[in-house]
Amino acid sequence: MRRQRQAKIVATLGPATSSPEAIRALFEAGADVFRLNMSHGSQADHRARYEVLRGLEADFGRPIAVLADLQGPKLRVGTFADGEIDLERGQAFRLDLDPAPGDAGRVNLPHPEIFAAIEPGTRVLLNDGRVVLEVRSCGPDHAITEVIAGDGLSNHKGLNLPGVLLPIPALTDKDRKDLTFALELGADWIALSFVQRPEDIAEARSLVRGRAGIMAKLEKPSAIASLEPIVELSDAIMVARGDLGVELPPEEVPGLQKRIVRACRLAGKPVVVATQMLESMIESPTPTRAEASDVATAVYDGADALMLSGETAVGEYPTEAVAMMDRIMKAVEHDPLYDSLTTDPEATSADAISAAAKQVTETIGAAAIVAYSMTGSTTLRASRVRPEVPILGLTPRIESARRLALAWGVHSVHTEDAQDFIDMVHKASAIARAEGFAKSGDRLVITAGVPFGTPGSTNTLRIAWVD
Repeated sequence: MRRQRQAKIVATLGPATSSPEAIRALFEAGADVFRLNMSHGSQADHRARYEVLRGLEADFGRPIAVLADLQGPKLRVGTFADGEIDLERGQAFRLDLDPAPGDAGRVNLPHPEIFAAIEPGTRVLLNDGRVVLEVRSCGPDHAITEVIAGDGLSNHKGLNLPGVLLPIPALTDKDRKDLTFALELGADWIALSFVQRPEDIAEARSLVRGRAGIMAKLEKPSAIASLEPIVELSDAIMVARGDLGVELPPEEVPGLQKRIVRACRLAGKPVVVATQMLESMIESPTPTRAEASDVATAVYDGADALMLSGETAVGEYPTEAVAMMDRIMKAVEHDPLYDSLTTDPEATSADAISAAAKQVTETIGAAAIVAYSMTGSTTLRASRVRPEVPILGLTPRIESARRLALAWGVHSVHTEDAQDFIDMVHKASAIARAEGFAKSGDRLVITAGVPFGTPGSTNTLRIAWVD
């Protein structure tokens, strides 16, 4: 099951892809990481899908990463007496804490913290930006707004406040329950929604306690002001373009995507680009040319992985969407103009070894880099330098092997650690040959830590011939 590309594919499971046959088809088409969207479905649904994935892992002998995506706070208006209303541009519209059903002049907004954060001039976006209100006056329990755009509103539509830092924690009570469930289940990555500040990551880390990697979803403009510290505190980042595109002008999102990807590349943190990658394939067997270009651009920029959401969760062509993304990625990576960002090594032994491994590989024409690692951190450093050959990430910890399935260029393998130098070379050669990365007579560049089995001790580079 060797992939013929370096970038990875994240596929969201849902009603369209719940059966063992459908999940297997996604994996065989190219999915490397599977997302359980905790905003939808029951815990029983997620458990059943998780068990199918672990069965696939055993069948194919390839570690599979599972990403549990927490819902986060959902800001929504209340209900209307008639289910929906018509709005006219320029009219006054009141938001308040009164739980009574709304009408054409007002609606309940059951979030007192919002009234504490807004002020006259604040723009309020409803229904993914289809309705725009501007606050004219406000108090601790209400806001009088003017309708700037939009002509209709119905029950429980979502709300966004561009540029407003809300005094709301990233983890709700539901998220805490889902987090406990996901960790007990064995999820490899936890995606944290509604991240606004570095403290949101710190809170999640205190709860996860190293049992999974933490992926911060950047969907709030307020998080961009703290981009570097958020990247530093996270294990991975997701560019959640859906909400970013609501709260920011559309023309700003592409440049921001590039900025986030570059920041992650420099920090050596995996970065996922998500939302509307192949949106038309929810209903069509082929994407638009603009969507194909969008996917290609993210690969050219150096993203570790791209994510499919509705395309695979509820779409009519989930397998075709994965296969299409796989083909686009391969085409980009074979393009002579493809040149991912080169990063300078940091002043650590692991970075020095990883940079040297890339240089040696190019000089001698090695078939692959083999990185021994307990936690996977050394393998991620090898991925950071973006070598021109695949990276075999060997680790005795299945948890590390699964998390590495997200990283660019890494083919992770769960295997026993090397006992000595002879065993290191023999095991690397045998696995490279068995996994289809090298043949007899090829050369490998091997990195490891001595003494063997000691986390964080990468200090050795070895050139070996494959038997």
